[in-house]
Amino acid sequence: MAVSPIDGQSLHRSARRALRAAALGMVLVATPTSLDAHEVPASVAVQVYVRPEGSRLRLLVRAPLNAMRDLTFPLRGPGYLDFTRLGTQPRDAARLWIADYLRVFENDRELPEETIVATRLALPSDRSFVSYDSALAGILGPPLPADTEIMWDQLRLDVLLEVPIESQDSRFSIDPRLAHLGVQTVSVLHFVTPVGAERVFQYDSNPGLVRLDPRWHQAAARFVALGFQHILGGFDHLLFVLCLVVPIRRLRPLVAVITSFTIAHSITLIASALGLAPNALWFPPLIETLIAVSIVYMALENIVGARLERRWVLAFGFGLVHGFGFSFALRESLQFAGAHLLTSLLAFNVGVELGQLLVIAIALPVLAALYRWVVPERIGGIVISAILAHSAWHWMTARFAILREYRIQWPALDMTSLPGLLRWLMLLLIVIGIGWLVSGTLTRLAGPLRPGLGTGDEGRGI
Repeated sequence: MAVSPIDGQSLHRSARRALRAAALGMVLVATPTSLDAHEVPASVAVQVYVRPEGSRLRLLVRAPLNAMRDLTFPLRGPGYLDFTRLGTQPRDAARLWIADYLRVFENDRELPEETIVATRLALPSDRSFVSYDSALAGILGPPLPADTEIMWDQLRLDVLLEVPIESQDSRFSIDPRLAHLGVQTVSVLHFVTPVGAERVFQYDSNPGLVRLDPRWHQAAARFVALGFQHILGGFDHLLFVLCLVVPIRRLRPLVAVITSFTIAHSITLIASALGLAPNALWFPPLIETLIAVSIVYMALENIVGARLERRWVLAFGFGLVHGFGFSFALRESLQFAGAHLLTSLLAFNVGVELGQLLVIAIALPVLAALYRWVVPERIGGIVISAILAHSAWHWMTARFAILREYRIQWPALDMTSLPGLLRWLMLLLIVIGIGWLVSGTLTRLAGPLRPGLGTGDEGRGI
């Protein structure tokens, strides 16, 4: 079977990495007294600059030296690094622990292995990585004096990598797999364009393929997948959707409820991404608590007897709350949208809806079979709703306990708070306007239905 160019490059790099690891292992066996393994650092911070310049792509990387395990550096005195006996260890560490874990792409074509141009050990107080130019000047500058007295594990390793490219105006991507450097690895990636503009990405662990300047369809595909994964992993959102559909056996009211929930959470999701949501520390715990409250309320309404003809109104109201919850998961990922913010927001919403439709497509046949073969609809709906209410009640109390630890202070009514109040007023008017526009259509879709679970009419017709 033919191997794609990207796969072939990956196989070659993996083979080279394995050979280097084997060579290192033989050195460790041959010189057991001169080398020893170090513990994995609990927390590691990595800085990366990427910039295309003419016919080459430059990568500047800074990582703590104590993350370079299985390589012991020459020491003197109480543990100071002996710069006079320092050989190729920095370059070996740069290759084994950094360069081998970076894959760079130009227009979706994987570039060859990066060349290590320079390495330099830096003091913890070194501030050269505040910008690309100063970082480059620092790496290419003179090394630390030989008489520097500093513990080896306090130093930083700065690395300059280069790889040939076809054009500096190409679209570049990078797959940085540096999570192995620590138990928790936080990276800050700066992409500097040929004209000097800078885009910053911050992520934990391995982020996967990061498109430094994505096209709109690439950003859309990433955020559709992100929205789909989020709704399937957001257990509380799924339970709320299940609470909505448990008592509904007809298509038209189901469409009204799901459409209402979708419109509502889309409003607050986009509004939050555009900066209209409060940025106070107490706001996320408040939203998480209200999400649990929404599940408890809907489950209890299912038990006592739901007013299905107005259920879309509740779905709209609680959907506004859930939209803020979706935005918290989206906030850290918007940095990967590039210049396509609105496209990415809409794509994330599409992913959420696809996940919801999948859950509903599975839940409805299961509920229908349960009501037909196992338990009567009224009793089954009560039992399911009671289980959902029980779970959500525990979430609600636990989240409320966290919320109580925050001191909620409403903004003072002065000129400094006026812009924020105007933004909230604008959001409120948007919500009211959209609610008024869709109310007639959703009311007709919901239709006149009898209250309560399993009254017998829900299963007939559309």
